[in-house]
Amino acid sequence: MVRAMEFSSLQEKVGVTFQNEKLLKQAFTHSSYVNEHRKKDYEDNERLEFLGDAVLELGVSQYLFKEYPKMEEGELTKLRASIVCEPSLVNFARKIGFGDYILLGRGEEMTGGRTRPALLADVFESFIGALYLDQGYDIVLQFLEKFVFPEISNGAFSHGMDYKSQLQEVVQRNKNGNVEYVIIEERGPAHSREFVSQVLIKGQMSGEGIGRTKKEAEQRAAKTALDALLHA
Repeated sequence: MVRAMEFSSLQEKVGVTFQNEKLLKQAFTHSSYVNEHRKKDYEDNERLEFLGDAVLELGVSQYLFKEYPKMEEGELTKLRASIVCEPSLVNFARKIGFGDYILLGRGEEMTGGRTRPALLADVFESFIGALYLDQGYDIVLQFLEKFVFPEISNGAFSHGMDYKSQLQEVVQRNKNGNVEYVIIEERGPAHSREFVSQVLIKGQMSGEGIGRTKKEAEQRAAKTALDALLHA
């Protein structure tokens, strides 16, 4: 495990060199560490977390607003919520290896604090706050473009979205005709079945999806069609 004090490797990972490395260190400083080092001038990451939460929400909102110009406000809100929720932030933090750099008190370390989901999510937000203060909003967007936005475009948050309902709403709104789903293929052994679905709009094939269940295949087909309509 990388020693928590070595932040140079973290900066290499994220492609950013902090002007004020004290801010970076603060982003990874848990309150338990501060409590055990009261004689030293350490600050925990809670205020940075507060700021980072707001900056992250703005960055994700801006991306979704531009990326999905025809998506309704309610659906944008749902999608944003699935991106900035704790499980998603934990996933981002783990992929970058943030857990290796957290400064923890001995008790918190011994009880597994370094891998605790809530703590990892907080650190991700506090890092965003520190990055914003040190480098500005544009650099935060560059960081999100590298580590967060690709997950959105790859459909990582489709579990939080009902693409079939969304597609139906868009088609009805645009008077594009009827929507129907057809399973065109079933393949693989019974214990590992795979379904291929096509979605037809006005009888025209508008999207295709593959899934372990018919429902999953239809959702993925709907997403393909919806992306095409929303980006048209």
